[in-house]
Amino acid sequence: MRRARSSRSGASASSSNVSPDWKSNPGGDGLPVFPPRVVVAVKALACQLPSAAGLDLSRYSIPELKREVLRRGLVASIGETTLWRWLDEDAIRPWCHRSWIFPRDPQFESKAARILDLYEGLWEGRPLTARDFVISTDEKTSIQARRRIHSTRPPAPGESMRVEHEYERKGAWAYLAAWDVRRAKIFGRCEHKTGIAPFERLVAQVMRQEPYRSARRVFWIMDNGSSHRGAKADARLSRRWPTLIPIHTPIHASWLNQVEIYFSVVERKALTPNDFASLRKLKDRLLRFQEHYERVARPFQWKFTRRDLAQLMAKLKEPQGQLAKAA
Repeated sequence: MRRARSSRSGASASSSNVSPDWKSNPGGDGLPVFPPRVVVAVKALACQLPSAAGLDLSRYSIPELKREVLRRGLVASIGETTLWRWLDEDAIRPWCHRSWIFPRDPQFESKAARILDLYEGLWEGRPLTARDFVISTDEKTSIQARRRIHSTRPPAPGESMRVEHEYERKGAWAYLAAWDVRRAKIFGRCEHKTGIAPFERLVAQVMRQEPYRSARRVFWIMDNGSSHRGAKADARLSRRWPTLIPIHTPIHASWLNQVEIYFSVVERKALTPNDFASLRKLKDRLLRFQEHYERVARPFQWKFTRRDLAQLMAKLKEPQGQLAKAA
């Protein structure tokens, strides 16, 4: 029996395998190709939740997507490599997932826009001056000191660093930090717990030194944590520091706060792996790392702008299933 010839698209060139809804068209080199509408339909399927089709799956893998494509009769046969290539063209990866929080702050756009303006050196449509400063601040809570029950082994040829799995808890710090967005300066302190008093100690640590003490305005970007939330907290800060202007991120929008980038650097470079014999050694590492980082630090190249924000808000307002309608 004559063997069917396979095409680069993954389909067989044999006419006996062609579904009633699809006829292959030879490409420039004589090999069959799939019609664009078939490609769009498969991509639309990949952008739907499997449960919407009555499948007992949380997400598609390539083999599972192939079975569903064949079950629906979109094609008579297709290769997994072809499916992968089609999805890769539009960076569609239905086997992946990530957690997110849908913006629910009714003033999300206006609050976010003020912060983005500050990152671009603007306030209320006017450029910031040399006597204006932008501080991004937050708290990294419950940083444990974990003393490993066996010493950590350094890396060796052909062998990674080895860290004992079991450890003794030696306590924890709350690390409060303030990042000068335009000057790439970091200020931080370790406290046994968070709260109004520890946060105000951080503010005083910054505001009592130059150039902030003589500044025209110091914008403090912060989240809505209990130690600095609400009108009372804003009034308390402004009363003690008249040049301080509190700027709050929208609810659940920590990604707008640049100090979170610094915290991720601290986590990777100073705290992982976590092997500290005492709270004192952990504190020493955090404060010394500040000095180390500041010697090489540059202002973060923030790329998310007001234009990106407008596109994001428009996307969130779009009805679901636009790709499915296009198919």
